[in-house]
This record gives sequence, structure tokens and C-alpha cells, in this order.
Amino acid sequence: MGEQLRLTVDRRSPVPLYYQVARQLEQAIASGEVSPGFKLDNEISLADQLGLSRPTMRRAIQELVDKGLLVRKRGVGTQVVHGRVHRELELTSLYDDLRGSGQQPSTRVLLNVREPATAEVADELGIAEGEEVLHLERLRLADDEPLAVLRNWLPANVISPTDEELEGGGLYQLVRDAGTHVQIARQRIGARGATTQEARLLGRRKNDAVLTMQRTAYADSGRAIEYGDHCYRPEAYSFEVTLVER
Repeated sequence: MGEQLRLTVDRRSPVPLYYQVARQLEQAIASGEVSPGFKLDNEISLADQLGLSRPTMRRAIQELVDKGLLVRKRGVGTQVVHGRVHRELELTSLYDDLRGSGQQPSTRVLLNVREPATAEVADELGIAEGEEVLHLERLRLADDEPLAVLRNWLPANVISPTDEELEGGGLYQLVRDAGTHVQIARQRIGARGATTQEARLLGRRKNDAVLTMQRTAYADSGRAIEYGDHCYRPEAYSFEVTLVER
């Protein structure tokens, strides 16, 4: 492992050996002791260093692969991806949150069209069903790893972004640049099983759990200017909120 990371196991402990290794690796990633892109030695070498069986070491590493903290890449080996993204419940875009946490966001535009509003979208935006809206779908990545599928609908006259503009920054920044100030939003957080498309984009299996967020944002004029329906890989993302007694 080199000098950057030192692992030990306590054979007298009732804690399973694979779990001891997994927890030490997870703590090293969370503390920044090892950074994104750090390459682990192969499983055989790690097992030999700690005097463990190869299946035990493989299980320890798989624990963190399943959590989205490590990734196996053919021809490269096992690498640290990134820590969980913690997002405070503030009126910011995911793009800005990723930049603020030191990760490199990127975007793949899946859809950028104008279409008639469905009944659900019309209700959220306070417009007539069938009125034209801008429909966006994007895959947001953090350090080249898929993190979220973002779906947004906006009244047709708010912005007219190109795919290049959507790939280059956050949606709210484009809205602000167009002269609209986003003042407040109503947000709902939940969970459900991934659809076939979401599973393919996020590297999951169909019906695996995904974290969901629906948000309707309003300008300072009181007009609804955006409705979003997003889903996230739950092992790599969380929301944070501060509660105050009143």
C-alpha cells in the first residue's frame, strides 16, 4: 500500500476481518488520507501483506465498491473514486455543490427539447396543461463517475440553453445570467427503485434503490420558473438539514 495507507487487523477482535479492513479503508477515504484516483495494490498483494485469504480481502474491497467509494477498472486496478457528496438543503445547484466540495463536475446532455406541459408539470409550474415548456434531462458526473440523473422543466421563455451551455455549468447560473433571480423553492426528498434507463446511466441494476428529489423553484416575483425531478446514487450522496427548536 505504500506509506500513504497502513492497514492492520486484530485477530482477537470479534469484528470480522474483512469488516476491519473495509472500515479502515473507508475512514482513510473520508479523512482525505487517500485522495480520488489513489490506486490500491491488487487483492493478492494486500491479502499477503495482512496475512489474510484472498476471498476475505476481496470481500473487504467489494464492500466499498458497493458503496461507491472504490471502482474496479480493467487494465488499471482498484482506485478510490470519491467520498459521499453531502448537500445542505440550500438553494444551490448540484454543479455548484460538487465544485464547492472539491470534486470535478461534468454533464452529459440527454435531452434538450421544447414540448407541451403534462398535467403534472403544468400543476407544478402554475401554467396551463399543454403550454410549451423547456424539458431538460442530464447525467451529472463527479470525477467522471455517474452521480445523478437530472430532469427539469421550465417555462419556455425563461432560458434557451444550448447543449454546450448545459455541459459547462449549473442550471441556476444560466437562469441567473438570463436575468431571473431564484428566490425560494419547495423540495421533497424520497427513495424508490431505479428505472431501466436510470439503472443503465448510473451503473446500477433495475429496481436498485435511488435517492430522489423533486423541487419547484420560484423567482422573486413569485412565479414558478423550474420544476426538477432528480435521482441520485444513494451510496454516494446525502442531504443535510439543520433543525432548530421554535
